[in-house]
Amino acid sequence: MIEKINHIAIAVRSLEEHIPFYRDVLNLEFRCTEVVEDQKVRLAVFRVGETQIELLEPTAADSPILAFIEKRGEGMHHISYQVDDIEKQIAELKAKQVRMIDQSPRSGAHGSRIAFLHPQSSAKVLSELTQEVDR
Repeated sequence: MIEKINHIAIAVRSLEEHIPFYRDVLNLEFRCTEVVEDQKVRLAVFRVGETQIELLEPTAADSPILAFIEKRGEGMHHISYQVDDIEKQIAELKAKQVRMIDQSPRSGAHGSRIAFLHPQSSAKVLSELTQEVDR
């Protein structure tokens, strides 16, 4: 079951360039930075109520985030929906003929388990399912 929006991810070329806007101009609560090696990304996390904003910076020339920025420019990358049982949610979506990028969960930031839906299934918006580790 989808419980809430977990985070909104924004692709940027430089965290250092964009952190001050979210922290100092918008006065969002800065939580942390983290590198997710297998996704070739470094992120900065901000809290807005129960939702997070994640800035995504590529860490390698073959990073999917760098490819996104080069094709579309900086901006919103994906929206993540928090789920209570990611395997069950993937199965339900597949049964409804939703096209999935990830057929099974993989590791995400903060030790979470994630799976992406293909943008063609969700009005051209890249969507992610996130199951937090404490579940």
